[in-house]
Amino acid sequence: MGVVLVVGATSILGKCVVRKLQEQVYQVRSIVRDIDEARNILGNDVDLVVADITKLETLTSLVMSSIQAVIYCTSVKAELILGDSPNEEKKYQGVNLYQSEIVNNTPEEFEYQGIRNLVEAASQYLPKSGDKLIFDFTHLSAEIHKVWRSVDDVVMGGVSKSNIQVVSNGVLFTGNISTKNSGGFASIRTRNFSPILDLSKYEGIDLRVKGDGKRYKFILRAESKWDGIAYSYSFDTVCNISTTVRVPFADLVPVFRARIARNCPSVDTSNIYSLQLMLSKFEYDGQLNPYFAPGHFNLQVEYIKAYGASLPQFILVSPSVISRPNLLGADFSKEPTEVKSDRQLESIFIWSLEGENTLRNSGIPYTIIRPFAFSDKQQYNKELIIDEGDNIQGRMHDAHIAELCVAALQETKASNIIFDVKECDK
Repeated sequence: MGVVLVVGATSILGKCVVRKLQEQVYQVRSIVRDIDEARNILGNDVDLVVADITKLETLTSLVMSSIQAVIYCTSVKAELILGDSPNEEKKYQGVNLYQSEIVNNTPEEFEYQGIRNLVEAASQYLPKSGDKLIFDFTHLSAEIHKVWRSVDDVVMGGVSKSNIQVVSNGVLFTGNISTKNSGGFASIRTRNFSPILDLSKYEGIDLRVKGDGKRYKFILRAESKWDGIAYSYSFDTVCNISTTVRVPFADLVPVFRARIARNCPSVDTSNIYSLQLMLSKFEYDGQLNPYFAPGHFNLQVEYIKAYGASLPQFILVSPSVISRPNLLGADFSKEPTEVKSDRQLESIFIWSLEGENTLRNSGIPYTIIRPFAFSDKQQYNKELIIDEGDNIQGRMHDAHIAELCVAALQETKASNIIFDVKECDK
């Protein structure tokens, strides 16, 4: 198991995150500015490294090596101008509004530049997605004809003809299709694999193609029979535009000679015998292909690969009211104290949103958790309300946020989503 890098581990929330990670036997590393101070807070079981997220040059291999994920649970620091009690009673009373000011780093430096630096550094060390390249057609020779061969309607009396050609950026499935003699399909198909492909650890197939505007089929076979049950997926192409076609295994249609095989089990992805690409006049059960036309066709293919379900690799705790300053007609006099307080520090919202966008556009699988307000002084309730669109208000305990952060690391459904969260009012 790799290392989870926690940013903000010495905060109240960060300490909860570290504790939850340790309970799940994760290795934990934390970025700190003062090792002695952090050691007193976190103990001896956390790997501490000195770095400053606002300075990219400090995010070295010492910080990033062997990481499997990043949890960001810190924020720019704001303090009450007139001070607070040792128990921070003003901060957590939630009724009166007290003037605050930002101390140390600015929101731009911390909420945006810091996250951008982390994303840039982490992307060089985080494990790549668990894709399995089946065919890389950009690195093949004429030997491809020993693996792929044409299977056209001539086997049923038709006159269509296809072939596969090696071109500069892949292979070209091309030819001429005719509906004469009740024909109307052309295809290329692999010989049965030896050994067979085991794709049981993957979620589906990605095809990188450039087509001619026609609708094609990707076909997968899970038995050795030449004319047995096949599993089919129809996809459209855009003329002369490269696109990635995602084929979830769950969406494959079991067919026998273009007719749906009713009551047929789902494809056994642990026993894949062959792959096929087809252009056909028909869809399924006699329905016509809406984008079929007889004559010349061409489909260029760059690669075929199996894709896995991605686990989140960057967990970001962000303000739930991050977009509220942008809402038209918002009456902030009626908003809770947390919103009015941060409204005074609007730049936090602006740069937090920029930080979120940087992460979302990075290509790193992420989870963005937006609690409305949280503290260790909030009553700990087990029921949560999860929503999206910046529509909920309510506090929650730090421990709940920490649990969500850690749980997201092992939940593929949490990948590339943003959600707001609060505890049920009781």
